[in-house]
Amino acid sequence: MASPAPTTTPTLSDALRALGLRRTAEDLADFLARATRSRWSPAVLLEELVRAEAQDRARRSLERRLAHARLGRFKPMADFEWSWPKSLDRDAVERALALGFLASGSNVILAAAQGLGKTMIAKNVAHQAVLQGHSVLCVTAADLVLDLGGQETARALERRLRHYVEPRLLAVDEVGYVTYDNRAADLLFQVVSRRYEHRSILLTTNLAFKDWGTIFPNAACVTALIDRLTHHAEIITITGESYRRREAEAAQKARRANP
Repeated sequence: MASPAPTTTPTLSDALRALGLRRTAEDLADFLARATRSRWSPAVLLEELVRAEAQDRARRSLERRLAHARLGRFKPMADFEWSWPKSLDRDAVERALALGFLASGSNVILAAAQGLGKTMIAKNVAHQAVLQGHSVLCVTAADLVLDLGGQETARALERRLRHYVEPRLLAVDEVGYVTYDNRAADLLFQVVSRRYEHRSILLTTNLAFKDWGTIFPNAACVTALIDRLTHHAEIITITGESYRRREAEAAQKARRANP
């Protein structure tokens, strides 16, 4: 009778990795060298191992949340010119950045013309939510309805709806720049309705709500959509001249001064 095949004893690094202790497995030689050099007791060694693993898992969790959030590039609030808009409730923006609205599933709506920083503020709020450990997803309204409208089966549509309903914070940018048909309006309404009073929406728009009929012409759900968005919401209105227009005019003057 043939003897059983010999088994291979895993290395310590492999065993640590199998237990999910990835950081310690990757830095094992350095970790053991520091333990020997510092003459750690067993208790201290375990404390250092736990600390390193906790830090590494927190880092990887943050990286995953940032990747899932799809924030893209944005300027930090430190660069925001508070004195430029003619009117802006700074306290309301600070409340949004403090994320208190997430606990109650309330919404934040930023309404302003183009170039006044509403997307910048929204992305900073979303970024703070990610840093605080929340799941976040950022998407333009056009991409959201294009994605949902492109699903070919009811099952596929349901799966994509869950994709937009599950994050703790859904940031929907640029409502008002594109006109939508009735089906697109109904799909957006489904997302808003499913999140209503449970999970927060952060929305930017360049139109007053009374003008939303122009982007959802003949859609029966517009009134219900606005009602659910605004029922529990902080509405922040920004008025003034466009930052981008000012920067473009300044750049043009500079070119004229230095031909």
